[in-house]
Amino acid sequence: QLQLVESGGGLVQPGGSLRLSCAASGFTFDNYAIGWFRQAPGKEREGVSCISGSGGTTTYADSVKGRFTISRDNAKNTVYLQMNSLKPEDTAVYYCARARALYLCALRKYDGWGQGTQVTVSS
Repeated sequence: QLQLVESGGGLVQPGGSLRLSCAASGFTFDNYAIGWFRQAPGKEREGVSCISGSGGTTTYADSVKGRFTISRDNAKNTVYLQMNSLKPEDTAVYYCARARALYLCALRKYDGWGQGTQVTVSS
């Protein structure tokens, strides 16, 4: 069955970097877009980034554009989120999620997601 497992979260100082990984199993990986969304305490869920099944097309929220980079390795069934120049407002639980198409990912119309990994940006 579908399984998405996030890793790579942690505590980092403002201006620092982290790389999140999302390991997938249980489905034909390159048939699906994969996205990252985040949720901070007391805030609504926010879509962060999406990548198409081939990896050729990506989307980003305005709040992370120029700082975050999404990529995927279909041979390893893994999606990455490189996060640079982190800010305190990036603090949240980050989830990776599956969508049947890139446009559905951008609309946050996911059909499965992982358990999340905590990212805390603080001095």
